[in-house]
Amino acid sequence: MSEGHIPPGPPRTALLGSALSDVLPGPHDGSGPAAPARPPYRAMPDADRSALWRQRLHEAEAGLTRYLVSRGDEIRLTEWFALQAEIFADLPEPTDSPQAWQRIFFRGQALMERFLVARYGEDVLGDWARSNAEVHRDVEPDHGRGAADPVHRIARQAELYGSDYEFDDARPPSADRAALTITHCAIWDYREKARRNGVRLTLASPCTYCTEALSANIRAKGFVPTHRLRSGPTGHGCHWEASAPADDSREA
Repeated sequence: MSEGHIPPGPPRTALLGSALSDVLPGPHDGSGPAAPARPPYRAMPDADRSALWRQRLHEAEAGLTRYLVSRGDEIRLTEWFALQAEIFADLPEPTDSPQAWQRIFFRGQALMERFLVARYGEDVLGDWARSNAEVHRDVEPDHGRGAADPVHRIARQAELYGSDYEFDDARPPSADRAALTITHCAIWDYREKARRNGVRLTLASPCTYCTEALSANIRAKGFVPTHRLRSGPTGHGCHWEASAPADDSREA
């Protein structure tokens, strides 16, 4: 893997057959409330789920490599190589279950958080998130939906964990604005299960890093992020919006 920055090439574009049709409210004849937008990724094939876990691991590890190089200070390479070996130990086969790749991602994320916090403190997690977002900008395809693209990525990640989420059906995702509410974040459930199984977690809350990472990803795609955390009878959750800048410009 090259540690240098790869100049951005042409945007990677992927076309989704359903585009926005999967998240728009159903037909409404005025006789009652519109049908709620249904989560579009419940039927995501296992191969797609595994691929997204692998992409997320790539974004995180490549972003960490990029961040360490950008610091310009001396890195104890034996420690860094040992960490990489632990991250990528006993990799599943590409055709293995999404659960196998989820385990690898979660282990890698925990190891990288611990590596950074132990050396530089918790404050650098935001810098790491922004470095990861630079990788994300290059490897996450453009689906042609504007602000809806980064919000759909959040939905796909939420689906990987089995979180409960819904799009804003009052203002369906569009090129200029898109919103999503995670009503129950299953990352909390997964972390607590891992903790009970002996995994050492560095952060008291997953939101510490997650909010930095999602905000950075939205900005890297040229949109303005806003979010708020929520908690209640359904558990921990959050609300996210991505919107076009006021002058409709895009970050380079």
